[in-house]
Amino acid sequence: MNMHVGIGFEDQWFYSGGYKLRGRLYLTPTPPKAVAVLHGATGVPQRYYADFAGWLATTQNIACMTYDYRDFGASARGPMKASKATMVDWGVHDQQVARDHLRCMFPHLPLWVIGHSLGGMLLSFQTDLDRVDRVIAVASGPAHVMDHPFPYRLAAAAYWHLMGPPATAVAGYMPGKRLRFGSNIPSGVFWQWRRWCTSRSSFARDIGYSLPMPDWNGLKAPVKFVAMKDDVMVPPAVVWRLMQFYQGAAKTQLVVDPARYGLCEIGHIGPFAAKNQAIWPDLIA
Repeated sequence: MNMHVGIGFEDQWFYSGGYKLRGRLYLTPTPPKAVAVLHGATGVPQRYYADFAGWLATTQNIACMTYDYRDFGASARGPMKASKATMVDWGVHDQQVARDHLRCMFPHLPLWVIGHSLGGMLLSFQTDLDRVDRVIAVASGPAHVMDHPFPYRLAAAAYWHLMGPPATAVAGYMPGKRLRFGSNIPSGVFWQWRRWCTSRSSFARDIGYSLPMPDWNGLKAPVKFVAMKDDVMVPPAVVWRLMQFYQGAAKTQLVVDPARYGLCEIGHIGPFAAKNQAIWPDLIA
């Protein structure tokens, strides 16, 4: 059912490594000037991005596709404890296939990549980067547990070291809902995510193993790095750290201060929430 009256969309599906991924393409009222694939954050279902995607299509004339990673959200199949998905599967392989799917649908239009958190981190490990025309990385960066300010640092440390491991071992997946720490996610995603966030080398130790070799200079398109001033999960300094992984791109930076827009808070998850739509024009400017 279309919950966004007046906004047209088409449901999409495509395969990534044998996994059927489900997405939704938000349509423009007139022929689009560009298309955008929106790669979501870890554990954030595509339905969260519906308002932003609809706004992008109807007010900016940019068709936007959202989707869910394998074994999650609308792409879930069977019990989560049976999932073999990893963070690399989500952040490299599923993102690649989603981008390729949209490119095939609109081969002659400029292609934007909008990434939220995980959605903007691993583009250099993907292929055909010369076919990307613009990247907007929102609240994305390789965060270590010590990067978080207090008191959130204590909660993150407890999640990675005290609550998360035994809960995941017992349940067979990360029971985020039960722990009141986000959504449930496959165990392979949790363990790899944990390793990246508790190691100063972050994902570097997986390069050449679970991660393919990167092309740090492959992306030539402009990349806009957007940080939220009040983001305790991926603070601005962490977002700027990500810039080193896009060495061949023209880079710009933006720090979004909630007070400037009359907002009390935005945080890590909030940039794409409808209540914070006042910031959206600046996200894509």
